[in-house]
Amino acid sequence: MTITEVPQSAAPDTPISRPPIAVSDTPERLSGAAGGVSRTDKRKPIKPTRDRLMTALSLAAAVGGTLVGVIGFAMSYSTLAKVALSWGFSKELAPWFPVGVDASIIAFLALDLYLIRKNTPWPLLRMAAHAMTGATIWFNASSQGQISADPVKAASHGVMPILFVIGVEAARRLIIQKARLEAGTVTDRIPMHRWILSPFATPKFYRRMRLHGITSYPEMIRRQQDLIGYEQWLKRKHDGDLSKATEDELLPMKMAAHGYTVAEALAMPERQEREAEARAEEAERRRLDAETRQELARKQAEADRLEAEGKLEAVRARVEGETGQARAHARAQVSAAERAAELEEVALETAVIAEARAREAEAGRKTAQEREAKAAADIRAAELERQAAEKRKLAAEADRVAATEAQAIETAEIAEARQRAAEADRVAAETEKAAAETRRRAAEADRLTAEENERKALADANTQAARKREAETEVAAAEARLAAAEVERRAVEIEDAAKLSPRERAVRKVARMILAAGDDTSRPTLADIQRELAVSSTDTASKYRQEAVDLLREGYRPEQ
Repeated sequence: MTITEVPQSAAPDTPISRPPIAVSDTPERLSGAAGGVSRTDKRKPIKPTRDRLMTALSLAAAVGGTLVGVIGFAMSYSTLAKVALSWGFSKELAPWFPVGVDASIIAFLALDLYLIRKNTPWPLLRMAAHAMTGATIWFNASSQGQISADPVKAASHGVMPILFVIGVEAARRLIIQKARLEAGTVTDRIPMHRWILSPFATPKFYRRMRLHGITSYPEMIRRQQDLIGYEQWLKRKHDGDLSKATEDELLPMKMAAHGYTVAEALAMPERQEREAEARAEEAERRRLDAETRQELARKQAEADRLEAEGKLEAVRARVEGETGQARAHARAQVSAAERAAELEEVALETAVIAEARAREAEAGRKTAQEREAKAAADIRAAELERQAAEKRKLAAEADRVAATEAQAIETAEIAEARQRAAEADRVAAETEKAAAETRRRAAEADRLTAEENERKALADANTQAARKREAETEVAAAEARLAAAEVERRAVEIEDAAKLSPRERAVRKVARMILAAGDDTSRPTLADIQRELAVSSTDTASKYRQEAVDLLREGYRPEQ
């Protein structure tokens, strides 16, 4: 072994106890190499072998302890009962006083043993049991009067509880030791001879074992030997001057007070450097992970922003399309209303023309009536002329008779002249009669024509009146459509300003259709709603109508 090598002061492959609690990942077996450590299996708990002698001793201890306890409690019971009577307890309560005192001792000790078995000891129970035991001893010792008067008699009464407590303490120690054996945490005791031979160093030795959880006395000896050997090696290396040693070389002496072995102290710088490197690597990894997460978050935010802008543009395009469609529809309705108004104006002009024609027909009817009156006058004139012709005929006949009577006196030439005159008068009268008949028939034909013209004029007037009423109805309908188109246009503008959704627009349009229907409860039908809103589902149309009714109940008006 060279002087630069760390001395080996422990035998190779020597098992040691667990390292101090404050040190993690420490070795549990020293290797043969200088400063090297290797890991071995954990220390297995020692299981005591049972033999007949141990069984017999256990049985004797149990029987003897029970017998001592029974005798002690029996003697204590009678003594404490008498003491209770002498202290003023009643005959009914005096027997219960020793039961309460002795039962409390048994209960506290039993609870203490149970909690130790469950690895949850509570020192107060043991202290309370010992206090009650002391009280029992005092009560029994003082039951015969003053203790100083007869101490032997007092001791005879107080010894039995002491024996019982000693037996319980032995059982407690046995249970604790068994639990430590099962858990592998049995702590070796420092031999008495060490306390005697090294009274100043042993307390420090004991303190290090207890502070750092070193349960093996041989291991503590080896640690002490390692430290002394390392210190001597370091002095040889630096010619007896430890001030020349580096901080890392002095670590075993500094860290020994904190429970570190020589190997652990020498390995500490390298381990700390590795841990520092690991922490630096972990910090770098976390930094890179943070940068990666930030970059991912930034890209994700950018993607979300682009997606949101795309959705916004899509919604804006859809809203603009719906708004443009609504405006186009409103403009179409306005154009249709204007066209209807123009047609109604034309119809109105047609009605005016029809009214003028009716007035012309009325004038024709009046003219026909005048013609009929004139024809009737002509008929009456013809009738008068016929009567006059009849009269002239009669006068001619009278003249002919007179001429016949005067034939004798007149000459033949005069008679013939008169006859020719009479014949001419008769022919003229017949001709006049035929002319009067012709005029009567013409007047009758004119009357019939006037009546036919009157009927035609009346029919034309009725037709023109119907056309006028139809034109007025169309004008009113056109005005209503124009007003509805204006209301629709204003409603669309209000909806555009409110930025309503397509569904809200559809519901409000159905509400306006219901208002336009007025008292007609059957309008609008689901088919009208489907056709107007271009939806294929009757269920959707029904929902729109129900929502529109609810909206109207809430006070919706298109002009608001």
